Amino acid sequence: MEQKKYLQAKLKRFLREDRIQLWKPPYTDENKDASLALKDLAKKYSDKLECCENEVEKIIEEIRCKAIERGTGNENFKTTGIATIEVFLPPQRRKDRKTLLETRLHVTGKELRSKIAETFGFQENYIKIVINKKQLQLGKSLEEQGVTHNVKAMVLELKHSEEDARKNVQVEEERQNEARLEEQTIERTRRGLEILAERAEMVVDPVTTPYLDIANQTGRSINIPPSEKKALMLAMGYHEKGRAFLKRKKYELALPCLLDADKYFCECGTELLDTVDNYAVLQLDTVWCYFQLGQLECLDDAEKKLNSAQKCFKKCYGENHQRLVDIKGNCGKEKVLFLRLYLLQGIRNYHSGNGEEACEYLNKAHQLFTELCIDPSKVRSLLQLGFTDQEARLGLRACDGNVDHAAAHITHRREELAQIRREEQEKRKRRLESINVLKTMGYSTYAAKHALHQARGNLDEALKTLLSNPQRWWLNNSDPETNHQQESPSQENIDQLVYMGFDTGAATTALRVFRGNVQLAAQTLALNGGSLPSDLQLAAEDSSSTPSTSPSDSAGTSSASTDEDMETEAVNEILEDIPEHEEDYLDSTLEDEEIMIAKYLSYIENTKSATKKNNSEQK
Repeated sequence: MEQKKYLQAKLKRFLREDRIQLWKPPYTDENKDASLALKDLAKKYSDKLECCENEVEKIIEEIRCKAIERGTGNENFKTTGIATIEVFLPPQRRKDRKTLLETRLHVTGKELRSKIAETFGFQENYIKIVINKKQLQLGKSLEEQGVTHNVKAMVLELKHSEEDARKNVQVEEERQNEARLEEQTIERTRRGLEILAERAEMVVDPVTTPYLDIANQTGRSINIPPSEKKALMLAMGYHEKGRAFLKRKKYELALPCLLDADKYFCECGTELLDTVDNYAVLQLDTVWCYFQLGQLECLDDAEKKLNSAQKCFKKCYGENHQRLVDIKGNCGKEKVLFLRLYLLQGIRNYHSGNGEEACEYLNKAHQLFTELCIDPSKVRSLLQLGFTDQEARLGLRACDGNVDHAAAHITHRREELAQIRREEQEKRKRRLESINVLKTMGYSTYAAKHALHQARGNLDEALKTLLSNPQRWWLNNSDPETNHQQESPSQENIDQLVYMGFDTGAATTALRVFRGNVQLAAQTLALNGGSLPSDLQLAAEDSSSTPSTSPSDSAGTSSASTDEDMETEAVNEILEDIPEHEEDYLDSTLEDEEIMIAKYLSYIENTKSATKKNNSEQK
């Protein structure tokens, strides 16, 4: 099968180079049948490829029929507006794995999903459709989502085929339940990541409340602009969840997470993406996932993704990995990424008919595999010293297989990370304490947090910022904890401000704006000559015309408790899949890679052998 794809890709390349249009004369007659010229073309290319003429003729005829089918679809689209979509079915439906489906582009994603399910015998709620590397949105039209004529649509099935399922009613029920659980898992993943990303922007106790943070290659937190931080956190969270599914070989669940990660990474600035290797690793994982799903041909930009990863690695790690060596002291662990990169480049080139390039990349991958392959006895030696399998593999690769050096490296890294975690936790505690100080002075969490961010954690500077421009912090405040307080100031508070020398009307207005906070009202009036700035006066007029929300309008305790339990469950599920070791993405047994390297090198060798055999028969 793979060798036929290789031969097909070679022939398509020859046809493009020779500018041959098989759907036109002299290769196709007026009845759209193959002409004798096709045999001459098959003879020409079989000599060039040094392989069987009959086999070449069969493949060229397949290419010709598909070209005619595509041309008919193009004409139909021009006259009727009915688009043709190339549907790629899951590998277990190999008989008709790739087929065409006609649809109008104004229909919704849900309607297209229903049509695909009905046409190919799926249960509608248990499939996902991926087009243009994005999950199909059910509520939007195909046009709104950029779906065009001749686009490729990949079907991800969350359960096995109906034919298999009917064999046993109990198995069918179990599979349906499994598919339903998998769908719920995806939804919980979204919610859990959103909660954790929001907590990073909130003020939480770092000891008792889980949250996400972003660290550099040494393990220290990175200061990222708020506009990009949430997007980056969601991107990295989805990537980790996708990687967890990849480890379990649940590729149909991994791909949606990886595609969501790519979407959020694209919301970050290119400058940020050029300085971290996360986006490059995501490109590798995405191409690997498509490959494992048997749908690499659906990924039109596989070459672009792999080239992007290679360029990003070069920027992050430096020429010959020098920057990486300067930071970490070694580059042995990161070579695992290059092994997979070369392997995927070899596979992609093979499927594109580029045999020589494929062989070159696969041999580079094999050379790295030989270098990174670990002696099991050395791993056992480190396990006896109390280290984990993962630490042993990473340590040995970092130290070129030297057990003593690996043990020292792992111990040093453990101590270094423990110290960094203590420092980061202490820094977050200090920030929490500073925010609480500002809150006791009457400022909201929102104002305190943003003022401290602007002042780089300096409490005195943050207070100066708040005092110099109180209306800015108050009008931008979206903190619910201050929005439910009283809007009608008490006479006692008014009397306090009047006693300080402020006008009764100004005092009343200021207290209404600051919802009864005497300290903030007094500070603002004092800084503005006894009256409020114009923007705060407008805010006072708006607040007096807006009814306050009574406690009776709030949700019941039972409902709130249930929502909290669901959020906890979603967060815990995410945390289970976020690895404890910061270099988990560099750890691999290389078992899958070893199998694929051997398989594709054998394909290339078989092609060479078939060519030699054909030459000897012709002689």
